[in-house]
Amino acid sequence: MRLFDTLSRQNCDLKPVDGSTFRFYCCGPTVYGPAHIGNFRTFVLQDVFRRTIETGGLRSFHVRNITDVDDKTIRDSQAAGKPLAEFTAHWRDRFHADCESLNCLAPHVEPGAVDHIPQQVSMIEKLVEKGHAYVSDDGSVYFKISSFPDYGKLSRLDTRELSLGKTQESRANADEYEKDSLADFVLWKARRPEDGENFWPSPWGEGRPGWHLECSAMIQEYLGENFDLHSGGVDLVFPHHENEIAQSRCACGGEFAAHWFHVTHLLVDGGKMSKSVGNLYTLEDLAGKGFTAMEVRYVLIGAHYRKQLNFTLDSLTAAREALAKLAKATRGLAERAGEGHVLGEVGFGPFQSAWDSLNDDLNTPGCLGGIFTGLRECSNLEGEEAAKALAGLNRVLRALGLKLPEEAAASEVPADIKALADERWAARSAKEWAKSDELRDRLAELGWTVKDAPEGYELKPS
Repeated sequence: MRLFDTLSRQNCDLKPVDGSTFRFYCCGPTVYGPAHIGNFRTFVLQDVFRRTIETGGLRSFHVRNITDVDDKTIRDSQAAGKPLAEFTAHWRDRFHADCESLNCLAPHVEPGAVDHIPQQVSMIEKLVEKGHAYVSDDGSVYFKISSFPDYGKLSRLDTRELSLGKTQESRANADEYEKDSLADFVLWKARRPEDGENFWPSPWGEGRPGWHLECSAMIQEYLGENFDLHSGGVDLVFPHHENEIAQSRCACGGEFAAHWFHVTHLLVDGGKMSKSVGNLYTLEDLAGKGFTAMEVRYVLIGAHYRKQLNFTLDSLTAAREALAKLAKATRGLAERAGEGHVLGEVGFGPFQSAWDSLNDDLNTPGCLGGIFTGLRECSNLEGEEAAKALAGLNRVLRALGLKLPEEAAASEVPADIKALADERWAARSAKEWAKSDELRDRLAELGWTVKDAPEGYELKPS
């Protein structure tokens, strides 16, 4: 597989550093509320990446952290009147449930920041000892970026306009700060009244780690000084990942990540997601509008990971139609394949181009196009040839993490859909044509077709 590397700005072959297992780290969620579709675009594409390398024969070791202590988790847990651990556990469990509904593989290890305070303190001690960090008057500890000449290579600082030269005078004590300023960043935050009971002991006094440090400490714990790939949203390139590189290489040595994989943001209805605009969707929000998690997944993989995706409700309706067509064609191929064919090692057959697209910089839209092209090419295959094609198709679908909808029987019509259909029939019977047409359109949006007869109607999935 070849994948674009943010550091070198080139497509590079992926090979395990240890020659055996491909070990990678993904920045996980901050658990202070439900994850939204922007978050899940990154997590879903990371899942496709993992599935693709595993389908290609690579053994993987996937680490993804949980941020369960930072400015936001402390602030919102106190606002909710709950202990930090109870508050974050609720949102962590919600995140896991959403991941499961999206068919995302669980990481092999999922460390939490609170459980790794000792490792973070140990890393800070090394940085102070080596002269890469200093203690302020209040007991906070800051990383001295002037001590690391390679700072800025990942994000190309030399080509950006930043506020430079005020590192010690204007230090960044917040976990997240303006992305146009360059400042010594906090490693250990001295205890403050607004932290409440959320503090731990350290050689510099009571306090807690800075957000940037936690990933470095947990990477060192589970992946060591050198590993294969680091991933996250493109918004993490600077300062978060830049800071990770600096503190990890200065504390531990090594080259850190051999490859950097970043996923670009999505837009919603052509604009930025915002609570105030009302377009910051969670899976629960979209389920309330009648859409499934698998339809959401299909949309999220529908654009290349390095390009912006414009997410709309219409795109979810289109995803429903595409999944239904794909399911119907796959069932037809399975019927023509029949049973009893003993297959040895098989390739991808008509779906080779779809598989090749995934291995060429994780080109998910190219893969989806290749699947539909392959289905047309094998429309006349029968018996063993159809079985081989079906095996290739199923491998590609597993790599994409797509579960196809089953053909619904009349008895399986959801109650809310049946109620809408009954309401439409009543409107039609009363010759309320405008209302009848409106309800028909609504059913179509939800993936159902109505066929009228003199005595009643028939509902079928679109």
